[in-house]
This record gives sequence, structure tokens and C-alpha cells, in this order.
Amino acid sequence: MGDTAKRPNFLVIVADDLGFSDISPYGGEIKTPTLAKLAKEGIRMTNFHTASACSPTRSMLFSGTDNHIAGLGQMAEFMRSFGDYFKDKPGYEGYLNWRVAALSEILQDSGYHTIMSGKWHLGMTKELAPCSRGFDKSFSLLPGAGNHYNYEPQLDDGEFQAPCLNTNGFWMEGNEHLDRSTDLPKDFYSTRSFTDKMIGFLKDRTEDESQKPFFAYLPYTAPHWPLQAPREIAEKYAGMYDDGPDALTQKRLRRLKDLGLVDEDVEHASPVGVLGKSWEDMSPEDRKISARKMEVFAAMVELLDANIGRVIDHLESTGELDNTFVLFMSDNGAEGAALEALPLMGGARMMGDIITKYYNNSLDNIGERDSFVWYGARWACAATAPSRGFKGWVTEGGIRCPCVIRYPSFQANQGAITNSFTTVMDILPTILELAGVPHPGSQFRGREVVTPRGQSWVSHLDSGDLKNTSVHKEDVHIHGWELFGQRAIREGKWKAVWIAKPRGKEEWELFDIEADPSELNDLAESKQDVLCRLIQHWEQYYAETGMVQTPTFGSRGKM
Repeated sequence: MGDTAKRPNFLVIVADDLGFSDISPYGGEIKTPTLAKLAKEGIRMTNFHTASACSPTRSMLFSGTDNHIAGLGQMAEFMRSFGDYFKDKPGYEGYLNWRVAALSEILQDSGYHTIMSGKWHLGMTKELAPCSRGFDKSFSLLPGAGNHYNYEPQLDDGEFQAPCLNTNGFWMEGNEHLDRSTDLPKDFYSTRSFTDKMIGFLKDRTEDESQKPFFAYLPYTAPHWPLQAPREIAEKYAGMYDDGPDALTQKRLRRLKDLGLVDEDVEHASPVGVLGKSWEDMSPEDRKISARKMEVFAAMVELLDANIGRVIDHLESTGELDNTFVLFMSDNGAEGAALEALPLMGGARMMGDIITKYYNNSLDNIGERDSFVWYGARWACAATAPSRGFKGWVTEGGIRCPCVIRYPSFQANQGAITNSFTTVMDILPTILELAGVPHPGSQFRGREVVTPRGQSWVSHLDSGDLKNTSVHKEDVHIHGWELFGQRAIREGKWKAVWIAKPRGKEEWELFDIEADPSELNDLAESKQDVLCRLIQHWEQYYAETGMVQTPTFGSRGKM
């Protein structure tokens, strides 16, 4: 095992539904000094890709392989809408399955102290919870969302809920279930409370635990809806968004170009999704409500940064920071489709009725514990610009996310930017290489497991030459995405996309992502040879991952 004291620690931080430009290192106006400092001392990625929704991304992070293999071929919430259609389909268990060796399990078996605080979303029972997947200590919310103030009055009346409106029985500490009404702090606020617990785990290590390196996983529920934040923080942003989302798009795109994160000649994609009225056509009152939602969102992101800063300050105070590989990422693009997603989360009517009955979404109350709002597609498109789409889309807006890494051993690249294509599946092999821990191969803890599809970043990030080195073979790498009936396949700079109507054309589109990162110019007609080759790659990806065709979304888009 070697000298474990010299092995690096790991801190992996995941934001929930954070857009590409929501933080200041990526052009955002929201105050995020901690992440700005991490970026200045570390490396920013501009070409980091996830799945287009949260639990599939998390399954890829922990397995190093595709979500269709790891158990989240579709989100569990989505699969419920189709009865038994996905039942007993390998890769569609709705949780992190046993065909993969989880990163936390591998590190636990290799002498790491493993701790977690935050959102799990990879299994809803004790047998599937963090305590059963390699974490020594954990404080976890098992579902994908919840009220940030732990305010759920509808439960007192026995209203039936989808998990996003019912966290009863889904809070755990270690292997014990918690009662949310008595076991959570009275002043609970998700971002602060998850941070308090993580710092407590770090502070309260036993002598034996302190001798081990640690793997700390800190997945926040912010800034996922409902948009809620203390009024005094939201007030800092009063008036900042009064010009609307299109103006915000232009400001952020200009800043992205100034930072060298986007080429000067790049254009932004038009907004998509359920857009409603344009800013100009909205009434003054509706504009105030919309801007207020964005102000609260900004406050949530500022608080996220401040609490990450608390963890970083703690590690610095203990002298552990410079031996810690810190990674910050978002799990997918900004959330712009809450209205469209309601049928998948328990029914639009059910949720709408509950929100109307129990929550006060008046202008003056937006952001409070008893409000329940989201900001909509136009603001989400501003956050993902110049890319097209947002969470749930396999266009770049749904799958290209911010990723910041700080690790002093990569000193040669301090403050650098890498444009190399990377994916969330690469995190597991990267951490294992830095830890000096081999992947167990095809056998682990008495079960057969798959090997990772991701590639380590270490040689690239340690090269001192980020422009002329890469993680994947840039001209020939092949990666696929599929979720909610949307599908995409990428080979080098070429990307083919198939999206059902009314969102898409219901036929394959082709884009040169290097020249056209906004996916504006469909080259399917002029580059038919390239498109045919990519469709062949798609068929191979479909077969390799054991994908199951999603019902009601038409054919698989064969040419």
C-alpha cells in the first residue's frame, strides 16, 4: 500500500443545475471569489462534458463508464412514467448498479477514509445508499431535489408526492434513516447544512482516520429549483437582471470572449424550450417576477461559493489543502425545462395544485422558504450561451459544463485553460491514477464488474503544454449521449444530433463543433459521408451500451 500519508486527498464538489457561465471564472457576474481563486491557482476546462441530467451524470462519475451501463440508462423518475417497460433491463435499474465498482468503494478498499455530504440520487433505499457504496461516513439526501429550507407543509396533510416534494424517509446519516422533522437542524439551509456536516466529518476524524488520506464528496442541491435563498443575499442582486435574459446572454458572451474561453467570432444559439413571452412583451409586473427569480438564483450561487470557501479554508488551516486534489463541476447544463419535466416528477397537475395550495409565490415572497419557483428556459439559455439548449438536451447547452481543478502538483499549468475534450467518466481513472490505485478489473468484492470507458487526465494536466496534448485522441475519439429520446454521437470535431419533434427535426443533424460550437449550421446535406460514418458509430455505441429504445419518441433515427 505504500506510505498512505503521502497519497493525495480528494475533494469532489458538484453543483446541481449550474450553467456554464454562472460563476465568475466562466464569465458570470455572480460573486464567486472562492471558485475564482481555485481557477487562478488551478485549471479551467472549457470542453468538459456530462450527461444531460443529474443522476446519469453521477452514475458516470462513480463508475467511469456510460450511464446506460451503470444503471441510469434513464432517470428513475422518467422510467416510472412507462410502467414496467424498463423493468429488468440491464443498465436501467434506476440506481448505481452492481455491475460497476464505485469510486468510493475502490478507494475505501485501498485505505482511503471516504466521506460524503449532500445529494446522492443513485438509489433510494439503505441497500443502495452511500453507506452501502463505499462511504465510511455520510449525510445524504437520497432523491434528486428537495426544499432548501426543509419546508414541506403538504406532508402534514398526507398529500401524495413525487420525491421532489417529499423527502420523508429519504434523509440518512451513515446507515440510519433520519426524521426530517426532528433530526435536521432547525435552521436548516441545504448549502450551509451540507457544508457544516462535511467540515464536521473532517474535524472529527479519529486518530486512525486521520492517518489515512481522504476522499470527500460534496454534492450540493443548489442551485436546483426551488429557487430559495436568504433575502439579504438576494438583495445584493436587486436590479441586476432588469434588462432580461437576452441582455444577460450578451453580457456573459462578451465576458467569455474577453476571458479567452470562447472564440471572438462565436455566435450564440437562439433560446429554445417553453419560452413564453419575450421580455419586451411581458408586463412590468411579470418582468419584476422573472428578474426576482434570477436574483434569488444568483444568491444561491453566491452562497454555494461562500460555503465551498469554508471547506477550502478548513483544509488550509489543517495544512491539508496543498495535498488535496480539488475538483468543482456542475452535473449538467442549466435547468430550463421545469414546466416540461413536471409530468415526469409526479404530474404537472399534482405539483401545480400542491404549489398553489401550500406555497406563496408572490413577488415579495419569492426566494423564501414557503415559495416554490424556477426561472424558466430563457434564463437557462443565457447561462449556457453560446451553446444551444440546456439540461435535458444533448446539444452542448445540456452537456457542456464548467469544471475547475486545483492541485499544486500541476503547478506548470497554474491559472491555465484547457480546451481538450473531456468527460465526467474520466474523473474515476484520473483519481485512481493520482492515488496510485489500479482499477480492480473485471472482479470486485466477489462480483463481476465492467472496466471504465473514461481516460485519465493526469498526463495532460501535468504536461505543461495543454495546447498540444490531449486526454482523448482529438481527431478520432468517439462518444455518445442519449436521454429522454434525444441522442448524439461525436467523433473528433464532428457531432451528429437526433431530436424528436417539436424540439428537433426528428432526423439526424450534423455539426462541426470546433467551428460551430453553438450548433447553428446543419451540415447533414453537404457532408453526407461524415454523417453516415457517425450514424455507424451511433449504432455501435447503441449496441455496446445495451441501450433500450425509449418509447413514444419514434425510431432510433437511422439513416
